[in-house]
Amino acid sequence: MRKKVFTVICTTILAMSALAGCGSGETSTTANQTAAEAAVTTASADTQAAPEASAQASTEAAKELSGSISMVGSTSMEKFANALSEVFMEKYPDVTLQAEFVGSGAGIEAVANGSADIGNSSRNLKDEEKAKGVVENIVAIDGIAVVVDPANTVEDLTKEQLADIYAGNVTNWSEVGGTNSPIVVVGREAGSGTRGAFEEILKLEEQCKYSNELDSTGAVMAKVASTPGAIGYVSLDVLDNTVKALKLEGVEPTAETIKAGDYFLSRPFVMATKGEIAEQSQLIQELFNFIYSDEGTQVVEAVGLISTK
Repeated sequence: MRKKVFTVICTTILAMSALAGCGSGETSTTANQTAAEAAVTTASADTQAAPEASAQASTEAAKELSGSISMVGSTSMEKFANALSEVFMEKYPDVTLQAEFVGSGAGIEAVANGSADIGNSSRNLKDEEKAKGVVENIVAIDGIAVVVDPANTVEDLTKEQLADIYAGNVTNWSEVGGTNSPIVVVGREAGSGTRGAFEEILKLEEQCKYSNELDSTGAVMAKVASTPGAIGYVSLDVLDNTVKALKLEGVEPTAETIKAGDYFLSRPFVMATKGEIAEQSQLIQELFNFIYSDEGTQVVEAVGLISTK
């Protein structure tokens, strides 16, 4: 492109010089300068137009995306996955994002065996999962909030107190500064990413003494809200006023405290793929490009999560 433009400049200048030879020397010099300036201006405009045209062509190509993407996995990622689907499909009307929420373990297995394009997981992948060719793509960071029924007088727990409650060593709220009432320990089912992250952080794998093991974040919220003395754990982004979130080690569960590293209960939101992102279809690559863009960051933060940027 540059060589072609340079040739045009030279040809234009030579032509103008030949024509100017018929007039005075002063006229010839002025004509030569004018021609050169015009040619350089044209060349500059052409050079600038090239990347702009390329970017426009890329944008047009993206608009022509079509097809479907299947996501299977974490119930804790439901709010984010639904928001992402809505915004992405509005941007690309010929694309369909289908999401199923059956737990992190099931989502990772689905992408490993090829029955889903993306496995949503609210925990890091295990070594044995990675050994199957599944790649961990972290798209956001989430806090795990510890919640109790609104009437509970306890405001704060230490990490040790929380671990003792879930291990069954502390069974009454009076033992941690509350009223004389039994603690009803609520958690998620085996295979849940939230449960896996919670137990791993507290070093309680396979040690928790649950009164209730529920199969979704919403079910935990409902159970805790309606059960006096109940305690549970849920994704930070689903918190509402039906429950009370406890401070842990004196720190409230917020995006700011998690970013600062002050709140210890946090975990990644992963959108796992079979193989690297670069090995996926153009459609799936474009989805991840969107997630990691400024627009994607806005979606992440709009649902109460923390961006990885």
